[in-house]
Amino acid sequence: MSRSMSSVPRRGRDRRAEVLMPAPGHAGFNRYGRSGGPAPRAAVVGGGIAGLATATALAERGVRVTLHESRPVLGGRLAGWRTELADGTTVTMSRGFHAFFRQYYNLRGLLRRADPALSALRPLPDYPLRHSNGLADSFAGVPRTPPWSVLGFVALSPSFGWRDLTAMSPGAALPLLDVRVPDVYARFDTVSAWDFLRAVNFPEAAHHLAFEVFSRSFFADPRELSAAELLLMFHIYFLGSSEGLLFDVPDEPFPQALWEPLARYLDRLGVRVLTDTAVTAVRPTAGAELRVETEGGSAEYDAVVLALDVAGLRRLVAASPRLGDAEWRAGVDAQRSAPPFLVSRLWLDRPVDAGRPGFLGTSGFDGLDNVSVLDRWEGEAARWARRTGGSVVELHGYAVGERADRRRVEGTLLDRLHALYPETAAARIVDARHEWRSDCPLFPVAGHATRPSVDTPHPALKLAGDLVRADLPVALMERAATTGFLAANSLLRRWGVRGHPLWTVPRKGRSPVLRGLAALAAGHRG
Repeated sequence: MSRSMSSVPRRGRDRRAEVLMPAPGHAGFNRYGRSGGPAPRAAVVGGGIAGLATATALAERGVRVTLHESRPVLGGRLAGWRTELADGTTVTMSRGFHAFFRQYYNLRGLLRRADPALSALRPLPDYPLRHSNGLADSFAGVPRTPPWSVLGFVALSPSFGWRDLTAMSPGAALPLLDVRVPDVYARFDTVSAWDFLRAVNFPEAAHHLAFEVFSRSFFADPRELSAAELLLMFHIYFLGSSEGLLFDVPDEPFPQALWEPLARYLDRLGVRVLTDTAVTAVRPTAGAELRVETEGGSAEYDAVVLALDVAGLRRLVAASPRLGDAEWRAGVDAQRSAPPFLVSRLWLDRPVDAGRPGFLGTSGFDGLDNVSVLDRWEGEAARWARRTGGSVVELHGYAVGERADRRRVEGTLLDRLHALYPETAAARIVDARHEWRSDCPLFPVAGHATRPSVDTPHPALKLAGDLVRADLPVALMERAATTGFLAANSLLRRWGVRGHPLWTVPRKGRSPVLRGLAALAAGHRG
């Protein structure tokens, strides 16, 4: 079964976005296989974005896919689950707010399979940022196309002005305007994000812009984060793309808006979805196949894709001693998770003031990184708020110290909410949920060389996920979706089947003049 061109991800508004065409091949397998034999069987381990993208891409070409997910629901780190509040209401809890940027071409292409118009996503009007020193930035009125985006931001920003721009070190700053992938890793992976911005002489008042919008999106302290990843983020969201920094959010909780429709689509493609089924080991067989073992038994497959988080991948590879070679296994074992983060969701008995932004990025508020008023856009939260006269507020705190007193952190974030939105101090908390997690990948200084890629020493084994090296300008959820499609394309190419076209933001800086200046500066430094 093959899909029409309607399944191809769309470029968006950026005319310089790049398409990655797959290798040529036949259209796919029918139910009997390309030459009368059975179509290949593939197991996908992990039901998050990467696993769902892989399963979709393979099944659309007629591959017989089994998707294993250890938890009872799909969605991975964007999963949702039901919980009952103190007032008796059943609601959907999750790990919190996620921004669906317009640069996420391949993720949005995945979601279009079940929702062609992306009707489940709605735009937020702004991406406001507020620092405890009183300064505030906004992206609502900033042009989206570089270099006008930079000039417009400087003209409108109270925290980054023309004087700050002229005070920056030109030689150190030029790489921001000429990010090339994967060259950026060779040049800047051994430098921390913190040290890079210090060398640029980034104005102190604007550090929160760089760290809160970009660095802390990786749930990491900027002193630990690779500068290559920071430069990549600047390129994807601000300096290399004309899609802008505004984004969309689902209008219902993740399961209802995204994963349940996609699961129905996979069912129509014949994908066998096994939730509550943890894979315990993957073992090469005497032939070219791989045996996937679970607590309930085992089955052999022509290919396996591991789409797991850091801990899950390390654990499964450790339990599969014949998988891969020593170097590859050491690289997997070297991966680490970012520090813990907190999502606190509060159901309040009174509304947040209508003049407050529905989403607010924050800096300098004792670990509070953003505030979301969910009833502004999420249908389930809005219905609860209308019925009770209250509001649903979510607080995020990233990169929390491993030894921090978690109760104290929860209380501090609540106090900072009261300082930012004073009307909430008088509100009674009807109920609260605090989700502590530590399962996002860490991208440390000098970590790129050991990061595993989609291909592995075993030709029938692939990796996918946001921890996987893609050597493309993608990050976060888009890296998960893109590596999922890349893993599927790699297997399809092996079987002589045409894969799926993909889109990315440009893989180098947009201006030839600025690229030339950056190259000249790099030559002088060398």
